Amino acid sequence: MAQFSRTWWGQRFIAALERFTDSARLGRGRSYARNGRILDYKLAKGTVTAKVRGSINPYFDVYEEPIYKTTITIKPISATDWTKVIRQIASRADLITKLLMNEMPDPIEDVFSELNLHLLPHSQSDFTTKCSCPDYANPCKHIAGVYYLLASDLDRDPFVMFELRGLSRDDLHAELVRSPLGQILASSLTSDPDIPVEPVESFYTHPTKKPAAGVTNLKEFWVGAKKLPAPLATASQTSVPALLIKKQGDYPPFWHKDASFISVMEELYERVRTKNRQMK
Repeated sequence: MAQFSRTWWGQRFIAALERFTDSARLGRGRSYARNGRILDYKLAKGTVTAKVRGSINPYFDVYEEPIYKTTITIKPISATDWTKVIRQIASRADLITKLLMNEMPDPIEDVFSELNLHLLPHSQSDFTTKCSCPDYANPCKHIAGVYYLLASDLDRDPFVMFELRGLSRDDLHAELVRSPLGQILASSLTSDPDIPVEPVESFYTHPTKKPAAGVTNLKEFWVGAKKLPAPLATASQTSVPALLIKKQGDYPPFWHKDASFISVMEELYERVRTKNRQMK
Protein backbone atom coordinates (compact mmCIF):
# COMPACT_ATOMS: atom_id res chain seq x y z
CA MET A 1 0.00 0.00 0.00
CA ALA A 2 1.37 3.38 -0.97
CA GLN A 3 2.40 5.82 1.75
CA PHE A 4 2.22 9.57 1.43
CA SER A 5 3.80 12.50 3.25
CA ARG A 6 6.70 10.59 4.77
CA THR A 7 8.90 13.70 4.98
CA TRP A 8 8.29 16.90 6.93
CA TRP A 9 7.65 18.93 3.76
CA GLY A 10 5.24 16.30 2.45
CA GLN A 11 3.48 16.28 5.82
CA ARG A 12 3.16 20.06 5.81
CA PHE A 13 1.74 19.95 2.31
CA ILE A 14 -0.98 17.52 3.41
CA ALA A 15 -1.55 19.51 6.60
CA ALA A 16 -2.18 22.62 4.49
CA LEU A 17 -4.78 20.72 2.46
CA GLU A 18 -6.51 19.45 5.59
CA ARG A 19 -7.04 23.01 6.82
CA PHE A 20 -9.39 23.91 3.98
CA THR A 21 -10.51 20.60 2.46
CA ASP A 22 -13.28 18.31 3.64
CA SER A 23 -11.73 15.29 5.39
CA ALA A 24 -14.19 12.88 3.71
CA ARG A 25 -13.13 14.07 0.24
CA LEU A 26 -9.46 13.74 1.20
CA GLY A 27 -10.13 10.21 2.42
CA ARG A 28 -11.73 9.22 -0.90
CA GLY A 29 -8.94 10.92 -2.80
CA ARG A 30 -6.34 9.01 -0.78
CA SER A 31 -8.14 5.80 -1.69
CA TYR A 32 -8.07 6.77 -5.37
CA ALA A 33 -4.31 7.40 -5.20
CA ARG A 34 -3.61 4.09 -3.46
CA ASN A 35 -5.75 1.97 -5.75
CA GLY A 36 -4.13 3.09 -8.99
CA ARG A 37 -7.11 5.03 -10.31
CA ILE A 38 -4.93 8.00 -11.31
CA LEU A 39 -3.53 7.74 -14.83
CA ASP A 40 -1.08 9.81 -16.87
CA TYR A 41 0.14 11.85 -13.91
CA LYS A 42 2.52 14.57 -15.14
CA LEU A 43 4.21 17.66 -13.74
CA ALA A 44 5.42 20.18 -16.31
CA LYS A 45 5.97 23.93 -16.22
CA GLY A 46 4.55 24.23 -12.73
CA THR A 47 1.25 22.49 -13.55
CA VAL A 48 0.14 19.01 -12.54
CA THR A 49 -2.10 17.17 -15.02
CA ALA A 50 -3.65 13.74 -14.63
CA LYS A 51 -6.44 11.50 -15.79
CA VAL A 52 -8.52 9.84 -13.09
CA ARG A 53 -10.73 6.79 -13.48
CA GLY A 54 -14.19 7.61 -12.18
CA SER A 55 -16.87 5.32 -10.82
CA ILE A 56 -19.79 3.64 -12.56
CA ASN A 57 -23.03 5.02 -11.15
CA PRO A 58 -26.32 4.05 -12.87
CA TYR A 59 -28.17 6.52 -10.64
CA PHE A 60 -26.48 9.31 -12.61
CA ASP A 61 -26.74 7.35 -15.92
CA VAL A 62 -23.04 6.46 -15.78
CA TYR A 63 -22.81 2.89 -17.09
CA GLU A 64 -19.20 2.91 -18.29
CA GLU A 65 -16.14 3.83 -16.29
CA PRO A 66 -15.44 7.51 -17.05
CA ILE A 67 -12.02 9.13 -17.33
CA TYR A 68 -11.81 12.65 -15.89
CA LYS A 69 -9.13 15.21 -16.67
CA THR A 70 -7.72 17.18 -13.75
CA THR A 71 -5.21 20.03 -13.46
CA ILE A 72 -3.61 21.56 -10.37
CA THR A 73 -1.64 24.79 -10.39
CA ILE A 74 -0.11 26.44 -7.35
CA LYS A 75 0.14 30.21 -7.27
CA PRO A 76 3.70 31.13 -8.35
CA ILE A 77 5.91 33.53 -6.43
CA SER A 78 6.73 36.65 -8.42
CA ALA A 79 10.22 37.20 -9.82
CA THR A 80 10.69 40.21 -7.52
CA ASP A 81 9.86 38.14 -4.44
CA TRP A 82 12.10 35.31 -5.61
CA THR A 83 14.96 37.82 -5.79
CA LYS A 84 14.34 38.72 -2.16
CA VAL A 85 14.19 35.07 -1.14
CA ILE A 86 17.44 34.24 -2.95
CA ARG A 87 19.13 37.20 -1.26
CA GLN A 88 18.05 35.89 2.14
CA ILE A 89 19.16 32.34 1.40
CA ALA A 90 22.49 33.52 -0.04
CA SER A 91 23.40 35.09 3.31
CA ARG A 92 23.33 31.75 5.14
CA ALA A 93 25.95 29.09 4.53
CA ASP A 94 23.85 26.30 6.09
CA LEU A 95 21.00 26.85 3.63
CA ILE A 96 23.20 27.25 0.54
CA THR A 97 25.18 24.10 1.34
CA LYS A 98 22.07 21.96 1.75
CA LEU A 99 20.37 23.30 -1.38
CA LEU A 100 23.47 22.89 -3.54
CA MET A 101 23.62 19.27 -2.34
CA ASN A 102 19.97 18.82 -3.43
CA GLU A 103 18.76 18.59 0.15
CA MET A 104 15.90 20.53 1.71
CA PRO A 105 17.06 22.43 4.83
CA ASP A 106 14.66 22.26 7.77
CA PRO A 107 14.47 26.05 8.39
CA ILE A 108 13.75 26.91 4.73
CA GLU A 109 10.19 28.00 5.52
CA ASP A 110 11.54 30.56 8.02
CA VAL A 111 13.21 32.44 5.17
CA PHE A 112 9.90 32.77 3.33
CA SER A 113 8.02 33.69 6.52
CA GLU A 114 10.41 36.57 7.19
CA LEU A 115 9.29 38.04 3.84
CA ASN A 116 5.59 37.26 4.42
CA LEU A 117 5.77 34.54 1.77
CA HIS A 118 5.18 30.79 1.76
CA LEU A 119 6.95 28.01 -0.08
CA LEU A 120 4.39 25.36 0.89
CA PRO A 121 0.69 26.08 0.29
CA HIS A 122 -0.82 28.22 3.01
CA SER A 123 -4.48 28.54 2.01
CA GLN A 124 -6.96 27.47 -0.63
CA SER A 125 -6.20 30.62 -2.60
CA ASP A 126 -2.77 29.16 -3.38
CA PHE A 127 -4.41 26.49 -5.58
CA THR A 128 -6.12 26.69 -8.95
CA THR A 129 -7.75 23.33 -9.73
CA LYS A 130 -10.04 21.95 -12.43
CA CYS A 131 -11.72 18.61 -13.01
CA SER A 132 -14.01 17.48 -15.83
CA CYS A 133 -16.22 15.49 -13.45
CA PRO A 134 -19.80 16.68 -12.75
CA ASP A 135 -19.06 17.26 -9.04
CA TYR A 136 -19.69 20.92 -8.25
CA ALA A 137 -17.37 20.91 -5.19
CA ASN A 138 -13.74 21.87 -5.57
CA PRO A 139 -11.60 20.04 -4.77
CA CYS A 140 -13.47 16.91 -5.72
CA LYS A 141 -12.27 13.42 -4.82
CA HIS A 142 -10.40 13.17 -8.13
CA ILE A 143 -8.40 16.33 -7.45
CA ALA A 144 -7.85 15.15 -3.87
CA GLY A 145 -6.34 11.94 -5.22
CA VAL A 146 -3.94 13.90 -7.39
CA TYR A 147 -3.01 15.95 -4.30
CA TYR A 148 -1.72 12.79 -2.66
CA LEU A 149 0.37 11.82 -5.67
CA LEU A 150 1.81 15.33 -5.58
CA ALA A 151 2.65 14.84 -1.89
CA SER A 152 4.40 11.60 -2.83
CA ASP A 153 6.39 13.50 -5.46
CA LEU A 154 7.41 16.01 -2.80
CA ASP A 155 8.62 13.16 -0.60
CA ARG A 156 10.93 11.98 -3.36
CA ASP A 157 12.03 15.42 -4.52
CA PRO A 158 11.31 18.51 -2.38
CA PHE A 159 12.46 20.77 -5.21
CA VAL A 160 9.15 20.04 -6.92
CA MET A 161 7.71 22.68 -4.59
CA PHE A 162 10.15 25.25 -5.94
CA GLU A 163 9.11 24.41 -9.48
CA LEU A 164 5.42 24.71 -8.58
CA ARG A 165 6.18 28.13 -7.13
CA GLY A 166 7.85 29.26 -10.34
CA LEU A 167 11.56 28.50 -9.87
CA SER A 168 13.18 25.37 -11.26
CA ARG A 169 15.99 23.51 -9.54
CA ASP A 170 18.54 24.60 -12.16
CA ASP A 171 17.54 28.25 -11.87
CA LEU A 172 17.74 28.06 -8.08
CA HIS A 173 21.23 26.58 -8.19
CA ALA A 174 22.36 29.14 -10.75
CA GLU A 175 21.13 32.02 -8.60
CA LEU A 176 22.81 30.64 -5.49
CA VAL A 177 26.14 30.06 -7.25
CA ARG A 178 26.16 33.69 -8.42
CA SER A 179 26.26 34.95 -4.82
CA PRO A 180 29.70 35.46 -3.19
CA LEU A 181 29.07 32.87 -0.50
CA GLY A 182 27.58 30.48 -3.03
CA GLN A 183 30.67 30.69 -5.24
CA ILE A 184 32.92 29.69 -2.34
CA LEU A 185 30.72 26.81 -1.22
CA ALA A 186 30.05 25.59 -4.76
CA SER A 187 33.78 25.45 -5.54
CA SER A 188 34.43 23.38 -2.41
CA LEU A 189 31.58 21.00 -3.24
CA THR A 190 32.62 20.50 -6.86
CA SER A 191 36.40 20.43 -6.37
CA ASP A 192 38.19 17.43 -7.82
CA PRO A 193 38.85 14.67 -5.29
CA ASP A 194 42.39 13.67 -4.39
CA ILE A 195 44.20 11.79 -7.13
CA PRO A 196 44.24 8.13 -6.13
CA VAL A 197 47.61 6.50 -5.57
CA GLU A 198 48.87 3.63 -7.65
CA PRO A 199 47.46 0.27 -6.54
CA VAL A 200 49.79 -1.92 -4.51
CA GLU A 201 49.85 -5.67 -3.96
CA SER A 202 49.82 -5.42 -0.18
CA PHE A 203 49.33 -2.78 2.51
CA TYR A 204 52.02 -4.43 4.66
CA THR A 205 55.76 -3.77 4.44
CA HIS A 206 58.09 -6.61 3.55
CA PRO A 207 61.35 -7.18 5.48
CA THR A 208 64.56 -6.77 3.51
CA LYS A 209 68.02 -8.14 4.18
CA LYS A 210 70.84 -5.75 5.06
CA PRO A 211 74.48 -6.62 5.74
CA ALA A 212 75.48 -6.48 9.42
CA ALA A 213 77.88 -3.73 10.45
CA GLY A 214 81.42 -4.85 11.23
CA VAL A 215 82.03 -5.57 14.94
CA THR A 216 85.64 -5.81 16.28
CA ASN A 217 84.91 -7.50 19.64
CA LEU A 218 82.14 -8.59 21.97
CA LYS A 219 82.61 -5.67 24.37
CA GLU A 220 82.00 -3.18 21.55
CA PHE A 221 78.97 -5.23 20.49
CA TRP A 222 77.34 -5.01 23.91
CA VAL A 223 78.63 -1.65 25.17
CA GLY A 224 79.03 0.25 21.91
CA ALA A 225 81.92 2.02 20.30
CA LYS A 226 81.22 5.28 22.11
CA LYS A 227 80.92 5.79 25.83
CA LEU A 228 77.67 7.03 27.19
CA PRO A 229 77.71 10.46 28.81
CA ALA A 230 78.00 10.53 32.58
CA PRO A 231 74.68 10.82 34.40
CA LEU A 232 73.76 14.25 35.58
CA ALA A 233 73.97 14.93 39.29
CA THR A 234 70.60 14.79 40.96
CA ALA A 235 69.63 18.14 42.32
CA SER A 236 69.12 18.16 46.06
CA GLN A 237 65.53 18.44 47.11
CA THR A 238 64.77 21.74 48.71
CA SER A 239 62.31 21.90 51.51
CA VAL A 240 61.00 24.41 53.94
CA PRO A 241 60.96 23.02 57.49
CA ALA A 242 57.60 23.09 59.24
CA LEU A 243 55.80 24.67 56.27
CA LEU A 244 52.35 23.55 57.40
CA ILE A 245 53.05 24.80 60.93
CA LYS A 246 54.04 28.22 59.63
CA LYS A 247 50.72 28.57 57.88
CA GLN A 248 48.93 28.36 61.24
CA GLY A 249 50.83 31.22 62.88
CA ASP A 250 53.60 31.50 65.52
CA TYR A 251 51.47 31.46 68.70
CA PRO A 252 48.37 29.26 68.26
CA PRO A 253 45.73 29.30 71.06
CA PHE A 254 46.95 26.03 72.62
CA TRP A 255 50.61 27.20 72.86
CA HIS A 256 51.31 28.77 76.29
CA LYS A 257 55.11 28.90 76.30
CA ASP A 258 57.21 32.01 75.71
CA ALA A 259 59.38 30.31 73.08
CA SER A 260 58.30 30.52 69.46
CA PHE A 261 56.07 27.59 68.46
CA ILE A 262 57.41 27.69 64.89
CA SER A 263 61.03 27.56 66.07
CA VAL A 264 60.31 24.55 68.24
CA MET A 265 58.58 22.72 65.37
CA GLU A 266 61.37 23.57 62.92
CA GLU A 267 63.87 21.96 65.29
CA LEU A 268 61.62 18.90 65.60
CA TYR A 269 61.24 18.56 61.81
CA GLU A 270 65.00 18.83 61.37
CA ARG A 271 65.62 16.08 63.94
CA VAL A 272 63.16 13.77 62.24
CA ARG A 273 64.71 14.41 58.83
CA THR A 274 68.24 13.79 60.16
CA LYS A 275 67.10 10.61 61.91
CA ASN A 276 65.58 9.31 58.66
CA ARG A 277 68.84 9.86 56.76
CA GLN A 278 70.74 7.90 59.41
CA MET A 279 68.34 4.96 59.11
CA LYS A 280 68.85 4.57 55.34
